[in-house]
Amino acid sequence: MFKKILSILLVAVMASSFAACEKKNKTEEKVKFKIGVMTGTVSQGEEEYRAAENVKKKYGDMIVLQTYPDSFMKEQETTIANMLSLASDPDVKAIVMVQAVPGASAAIDKVRETRPDMFIIAGVPGEDPDMIASKADLVFQADELGMGTTIIAQAKKMGAKTFVHYSFPRHMSYQLLAMRRDIFKEQCEKNGIKFVDANAPDPTSDAGTNGAQQFILQDVPMKIKEYGKDTALFSTNCSMQEPLIKSTLEQGGIFPQQCCPSPYHGYPGALGIEIPEDKKGDVDYILDQISKKVAEGNGKGRFSTWPVPVNMMFVEGGVEYAKDYLEGKTNGKNDSAKIKEIFTDIAKGKEIKMTNYTNEQTGKTFDNLYMILCDYVTF
Repeated sequence: MFKKILSILLVAVMASSFAACEKKNKTEEKVKFKIGVMTGTVSQGEEEYRAAENVKKKYGDMIVLQTYPDSFMKEQETTIANMLSLASDPDVKAIVMVQAVPGASAAIDKVRETRPDMFIIAGVPGEDPDMIASKADLVFQADELGMGTTIIAQAKKMGAKTFVHYSFPRHMSYQLLAMRRDIFKEQCEKNGIKFVDANAPDPTSDAGTNGAQQFILQDVPMKIKEYGKDTALFSTNCSMQEPLIKSTLEQGGIFPQQCCPSPYHGYPGALGIEIPEDKKGDVDYILDQISKKVAEGNGKGRFSTWPVPVNMMFVEGGVEYAKDYLEGKTNGKNDSAKIKEIFTDIAKGKEIKMTNYTNEQTGKTFDNLYMILCDYVTF
């Protein structure tokens, strides 16, 4: 009888141990890999940074966060070192970098020396598209060339007679941005709009972000005084968007779109919109608040953007895609249907147009570099 009871107890203990082991294995399976997310800091790219925080909040230990330095042009070695720190964790199987600032290609090369199978997604590249597409597995970019046509069409729709393009030599050394500027010129000519090339201070230079922002606040009134209120203004730099929106509204100008189109980019700060904790991430709320503020400033019908925060979409969508890829839920590394499905879901069903980048000079198409366009919302 004692032996029988002992046998029953042993079976129970073994079953309990097996169940505990099985439960432990299931827990381990939940974080069987990690995804590194590399963005700018709050001062250089708040949208991407907040998006990284969002995915960290959603997935916890699966996500490892890292940033690149604000002075990334001067500190490319730091960018490389920071990406290598992500790759040094053997559990990190994928890295999503947004923005893929200069130094990204060199960083990817260094990572692949020790981690050749690392799955890497680069968003908003600051290097020649041909180069970054040859390094990263996937590249996401707002369709800068397509915007060369759509921004001018939107500006004309809002009554623009002049289009001011603020930039600086570093940005004009980026192939896509330089090509888009040429398209702006062509489209302005076709639409009877005067194109004005305006040189602004580079925020990464000695002038710094504050100097560049102060320049915009001082220069916009002069441009609108010179060319009239039917002047549309545009800048290629993120840190300039807030002063550009603020001054354009004050002076009665036209603002068709930010460099990185999104309801969150520049508008809340420029218009003094405070987003309550329970409304963060609520796109409909922020769109409504922007509309009210623009109307109060007599800018109705003269300000617009995309209804989707595009850089945030690249961070969050990049993580979702990397996760699906690592879990074997995609058709290989480059599943365009899955990418579009994820982006459309993030955009809450709004139409997303995806095309592959083709180098017009060489005729080569890069099927892993996706150019994204979205419809406008006019306030």
